[in-house]
Amino acid sequence: MAERPDRTAGRADRILDAAGVLLSRLGYRKVTIEDIASQAGIGKGTIYLHWPTKETLFHALLLRESLRAAENLLARLDEDPAEVIPHRFHRAVFLYTQQNPLLGALITGNTELLGRLKKHPLQDQDAVVTERYLKTMTDRGLLRDDIPHLLFSMRASALGFYLMDSFTTDGAGLEPEEKADALAHIIRTALEPPEPPSTANVAATAAEVSQAFQELISSYRAWIYRKDGPEEPA
Repeated sequence: MAERPDRTAGRADRILDAAGVLLSRLGYRKVTIEDIASQAGIGKGTIYLHWPTKETLFHALLLRESLRAAENLLARLDEDPAEVIPHRFHRAVFLYTQQNPLLGALITGNTELLGRLKKHPLQDQDAVVTERYLKTMTDRGLLRDDIPHLLFSMRASALGFYLMDSFTTDGAGLEPEEKADALAHIIRTALEPPEPPSTANVAATAAEVSQAFQELISSYRAWIYRKDGPEEPA
């Protein structure tokens, strides 16, 4: 008798939870499938019912972390469409990441923790959504359209806030909320038009961004939980 999808997904999450604990503790290179099976309290062969290799398992783990971050952002947009305004959006992403070390490692490219997992198999879809996000923001006037190399400028502005603690102690006395406020201030003053957007414009923009995120989440979920196991990344 075939297992019910909810039971299969529940078992997959149990395995991914175990993999996440071990990845955070040991790093990708040191974790084995046997370690994960033991941590999850299952047989080694059960893991291969979901993912054919250690690498695809950990790609599924990191995709699940990204999926949960996207779901968190969607919930914030549903509660308050103004969260789509870039400085508020980046503030929320930063604070969420501070509570999620694996997502932080993915953003900063922490090879010590992630090994060769810096890129995941849905990277191209991420790029499409990012391009769609930037076009929506500029078309609707929530981002300035005169910024040279806008994607580079925005990412460079934000990435320093994720990396600074690895290089200096300048932010040692600051709470995450204070760092997030500083990031929001930079995005607001450097990349957004001086005039605040209208409520109607914000609502329409939030609806477009939500649709893009919903599509990305569906792709993530299909890759992570597909019954016959995801294909190995190219």
